[in-house]
Amino acid sequence: MSRERVAELPVPVPVRENGPKRTVTGTLVKVLLHSRTERGMSLEPFASRCVRAGEVHELVTTDQRDTAAGARIDRVGFLGFAEVAVAGVLDRGDEVFVGEHRVGTVLGFDACHFPNHYNVLIAADHLLTGEKLDLRPELPVRFVPAEG
Repeated sequence: MSRERVAELPVPVPVRENGPKRTVTGTLVKVLLHSRTERGMSLEPFASRCVRAGEVHELVTTDQRDTAAGARIDRVGFLGFAEVAVAGVLDRGDEVFVGEHRVGTVLGFDACHFPNHYNVLIAADHLLTGEKLDLRPELPVRFVPAEG
């Protein structure tokens, strides 16, 4: 009996992609007061976005959790606009703080207004607005790297 040799395929090595990163900080420059239940934002296919010092981006809360590319995000609460002071990378899962409030974690990004600004979608337990949190201009904003 003849046996053919079967070539052994290499076992794929898991890729370690993300190392430590710094906290991205900024300042709230405008407070928004409203919420919507039929907004129709569309989740970008990217789990991270680079932000530069001086850019202004909109902070938007949602109680939706779908992270699939193109997911429709309808239920939103608007916190306001924040100017980035320290450039860096915003990743899905980063914790978001405005002043002393832990708002939630980065869910993803909507680019309907880009290149003017991104809507940074923040997963929260409830729709939060700048009014509900009593936000004021000049409050510090922090995007703290997720643990692990």
